[in-house]
Amino acid sequence: MSLENQPSRRVASPLARRVGADADAAQIAEAIFSIWEEIDDALTPIIGPQGLVALYRRTLHLTSAAHPWMALGREGVQTAMAPAELKTRLAQRTRADAAAAGGAFLRTFDDLLASLVGPSLTERLLRSVWENSSSGAPAQDTSS
Repeated sequence: MSLENQPSRRVASPLARRVGADADAAQIAEAIFSIWEEIDDALTPIIGPQGLVALYRRTLHLTSAAHPWMALGREGVQTAMAPAELKTRLAQRTRADAAAAGGAFLRTFDDLLASLVGPSLTERLLRSVWENSSSGAPAQDTSS
């Protein structure tokens, strides 16, 4: 399998290109939040909101093994995602922590989805997200 088809390679480069080398923690957090919104838009029609919530929560759980401050709160059972909370947590960290944890979150999500539906389908489902990430913010049509 080529390196380009490996989930972690697909995710790492677009994130780095989206935020740039001099991005601060708040910019990294905003990029992760924006990418998550694109993932939400791409996957919710296919797996439903509860399916996406389950993947989001599992991704946070797995990512928190290396980044404990990302763990979900223990107060009750949450049934919804909290990407704004993730954004806030990332923005409050150092640039290095935000980049490492945010990148780990996206790679873990991609790897988890690939383990469930296969790498080929994952690539097709998230292609637009990773392509948008690699070229900056999606272009908007301003012609009338």
